[in-house]
Amino acid sequence: MKLLSFQHDGKVKFGPKVKKEEAVWDVLSIAEAYGETDFPQTIIEGIALGMDFVEKARKLVVKAQEDESPERFKHAFTAIEWLSPIPRTPKNVICVGKNYADHAAEMGSEAPPEKLMIFTKSPTSIAADEQDLPIHDDVTDQLDYEGELAIVISKKGRNIQKQQAYDYVFGYTIANDITARDIQTAHKQFFLGKSLDGSCPMGPYIVTKDEIPNAQQLTVATKVNDDVRQNGNTSDMIFKIDELISEISKYVTLEPGDVILTGTPAGVGKGMNPPTFLRKGDVVKISIEGIGTLVNRFV
Repeated sequence: MKLLSFQHDGKVKFGPKVKKEEAVWDVLSIAEAYGETDFPQTIIEGIALGMDFVEKARKLVVKAQEDESPERFKHAFTAIEWLSPIPRTPKNVICVGKNYADHAAEMGSEAPPEKLMIFTKSPTSIAADEQDLPIHDDVTDQLDYEGELAIVISKKGRNIQKQQAYDYVFGYTIANDITARDIQTAHKQFFLGKSLDGSCPMGPYIVTKDEIPNAQQLTVATKVNDDVRQNGNTSDMIFKIDELISEISKYVTLEPGDVILTGTPAGVGKGMNPPTFLRKGDVVKISIEGIGTLVNRFV
């Protein structure tokens, strides 16, 4: 199932994409119309139910399809304001640095990291697909992109065993780990340079794990103004998805709705010769097979 979050008539809602249509099912309206009082009211409440939530949503869609006026439960994409699939995470977005050897090399590392490099981005950095993002030229002239697969966590866990890690995955989305390289260098740490407003767009959907049988075999491609900059594959991760979840959970309790960015392949602006950073008017498109394309313009 492809799930999205959106705003309609001033209300934050969520639902599955209508198959073969550029529209979304308003499952909250369907639940209300059919007296389904136990249906989750927020996307995170739903995620916490795991695949049971997906089944509940599917049953509501079937009811809507059988309704004498199913169109009343649909919203065309042109009639909604897109939000990040998770408009606000329970805690900071968890990020993995230098998790592709070719990216580590382009950033100047002599060898790939032997241990996980973890940093975070503030929840206030979260933005949506098709949202115009600030270039922040008042504080940086080295704004960079990083296309990444993002993991959405489904249930609370600590000290998760590697062989059980996928039990804690709800699904996947696309993220752009936008970074102010000069701020990152000046502060000798990542938080400020990674947490500017709008520096973590995600979307357009969360695709549930049942539709992506092998998340470790997905192409990740980034274009800037239709110029291909990144063309990698999640199979090249140094630390695989199950390792990431297991290792991070040794130190941090993971919760429903937490998001883990898994690292970026080579091709970022800083790694180019000469370095080439984002400018006003640039459009960044990040595509991951099975999920879709995340698009943002910088203004």
